[in-house]
Amino acid sequence: MKKQDYISWDEYFMGVALLAAMRSKDPHTQVGACIVNQQHIILSTGYNGLPVGCSDDEYPWEREGEAAQTKYPFVVHAELNAILNSGGKSLAGASIYVDLFPCNECAKAIIQSGIQEVVYLSDKYANEPATLASKRMLKSAGVVLRRLKPEKTEIILNYTHE
Repeated sequence: MKKQDYISWDEYFMGVALLAAMRSKDPHTQVGACIVNQQHIILSTGYNGLPVGCSDDEYPWEREGEAAQTKYPFVVHAELNAILNSGGKSLAGASIYVDLFPCNECAKAIIQSGIQEVVYLSDKYANEPATLASKRMLKSAGVVLRRLKPEKTEIILNYTHE
């Protein structure tokens, strides 16, 4: 008899996105993304962080202050990082799993890359202008938006096989 309590595809891919988020050096917000094709193959992952070659120790991580002294002009969001990390693979028809609903800038990249579905956990900025713009563009472009309501509240990774 096969194992009965295995995780669903949605839980698996969102778990990968959450694991990717743990790589972020941002002290305030950690976001991860996982792009998957229609055959359930992971095409790419990403998390919010600085561009390759820019030291995490030489740039600000503050959220408030003069623009040049905050993280905002420098950090690449998880969704865009995942798209850029795909190495030129076709993302047409793919789904992107992300723990926080994408901003308007990431929505543009999602649409342009051909991703057809956004699966997300949190929509905590739902009423912000950037999120409203994001939803408008994504819906207009025919991208499916799906809030994941997982059956499990946690998945524990155990590094010991005993």
